Amino acid sequence: MPFGQLVLGSPGSGKSTYCDGMHQFLGAIGRQSSVVNLDPANDHTNYPCALDIRDLVTLEEIMSDDRLGPNGGILYALEELENNMEWLEEGLKELGDDYILFDCPGQVELYTHHNSLRNIIYRLQKLGYRLVAVHLSDCICLTQPSLYIANILLALRAMLQMDLPHINVLTKIDKISTYDRLPFNLEYYTDVDDLSHLVPALENESPALRSEKFGKLNTAIANVIENFGLVRFEVLAVENKKSMMHILRVIDRAGGYVFGSAEGANDTIWQVAMRNESSIMDVQDIQERWIDMKEEYDKRELEEEEEQARIRGEKAKAAAEAAGIDVDDTAMDDVPAESKSYTPTVVRRKKP
Repeated sequence: MPFGQLVLGSPGSGKSTYCDGMHQFLGAIGRQSSVVNLDPANDHTNYPCALDIRDLVTLEEIMSDDRLGPNGGILYALEELENNMEWLEEGLKELGDDYILFDCPGQVELYTHHNSLRNIIYRLQKLGYRLVAVHLSDCICLTQPSLYIANILLALRAMLQMDLPHINVLTKIDKISTYDRLPFNLEYYTDVDDLSHLVPALENESPALRSEKFGKLNTAIANVIENFGLVRFEVLAVENKKSMMHILRVIDRAGGYVFGSAEGANDTIWQVAMRNESSIMDVQDIQERWIDMKEEYDKRELEEEEEQARIRGEKAKAAAEAAGIDVDDTAMDDVPAESKSYTPTVVRRKKP
């Protein structure tokens, strides 16, 4: 039974960067994975693309032939994919039981009210795929109360529309300490606590929001979110190993991967750890980790990784000498990949 992630989010939330980092991380822990690009506007991917919607249809062709704009063209492309599901199904068959990362377009219409993406996912579920929707939001939304509320509403609508196990993630959390200090602790925003506390902050954000009319609207929106009670957020720094370990464990539990044994008897030590260990990042820790003592944590984690790398190097050298193989400190090419120190290397495209 193949498992996978449906990576959603607004433009700029870090979907392609996440897919790139997660693909590297899965490879490091010994889990075979592939990335499928479902964004017809993404003409250059940093990750190795196993299957690309642009091989079926490109945004440039749609805009030229049908005289559509970028947003309409992307919606049309997903409708085209829905009508040619055989192409996607055949491509996925060649990937076998690989863990699949679906990199989706950033047009929010696709996962709020347009039906094509949902219909595509239903077809994949019928093929046996166990998918988790991973909805990404840039953590800069925390710095502006109205933007934070808007992201919660968007996440809630996506949860209702996609009808999948759903994980909401605040990305780029390693940047949050560089912004203006938040009026509440980080865990207030991740837990989506009593939003009535944000009403004064909303009123202070803009003079237009201080009227009685907007006050009632803000209260009504907060009540809607709290009555559903579905939204909470995880936090992620894609270049931080422990953060990636935490988010993958959460996703594995949501999708049922943690309860299975997809790789059979060939599980590496990393895979067993990912299945069985409890989460390493409690919500009480994130304020301290990413805001209050970020520099101290970064330094400590770097020292730990360097020490682990040194110990692994010494063990590998001792094992090689015991086997009668001459080695020096720099000859480590034969060390198994899963035993090396791992830090995701994310290459971000420069803006034109």
